[in-house]
Amino acid sequence: MILEMDCGNSFIKWRVLDGALAVAGGVVDSDAGLIAAVLAVPALCVTRCRLVSVRSDEETSSLVASIGAAFGVEVLCAKPAESVAGVSNGYVDFTRLGLDRWLALIGGFELASGACLILDFGTAITADFVASDGRHLGGFICPGMPLMRDQLRTHTRRIRYDNVSAEQALLDRTPGRTTVEAVERGCLLMVRGFVLTQLELAREYWGQDYEVFLTGGDAILVRDMVPGARLVQDLVFVGLAVACPFA
Repeated sequence: MILEMDCGNSFIKWRVLDGALAVAGGVVDSDAGLIAAVLAVPALCVTRCRLVSVRSDEETSSLVASIGAAFGVEVLCAKPAESVAGVSNGYVDFTRLGLDRWLALIGGFELASGACLILDFGTAITADFVASDGRHLGGFICPGMPLMRDQLRTHTRRIRYDNVSAEQALLDRTPGRTTVEAVERGCLLMVRGFVLTQLELAREYWGQDYEVFLTGGDAILVRDMVPGARLVQDLVFVGLAVACPFA
């Protein structure tokens, strides 16, 4: 069984594969929480492991050591690269492209086998363009819903509401008649406007001959805008398997 991990700054997303089937998975907020969660799954036998991490080298090394001690396996770690599986890194300095972004666009190209637009809706929103020959043309980064919401809460004294109210406010798209409705729906309009711009640019590049991939926790908020898009929440893991194959 293969343990895969996507290690962000705050959380670790993990899953265990038995062949091509994901048999367990989840999200934890610490190295210890990860080990405990995996050990708690009945009849699980981890034999191989790979991960992508945007954490510091020291934090990543500590996690790798903990996994090795707990499961007795070596850990393959994704590394920056100029090219992988026919995809060329489009950054001027390839080491500066976030590894999670890099793997997501590798995963998108792997699934599309052609030109694709990858839109990732997390704390920040990223857009990446990959041409039919595998050239990464670059991308865009803007604040996601969590960042926009938190900035308004932090810098505007009278904006105070909880997450449940935020979720309820997004059930409708009409102009808000309360502060929470106005903020949440206004932020959503900004996100949707960003998506429209990316789609326009993709059409300028490739006409209709491209695929769109949506990933990240808030991808569902824009899915209706791109009916033909593919919602792939584990797109980073698809790229991780390509970048870190087992011999």
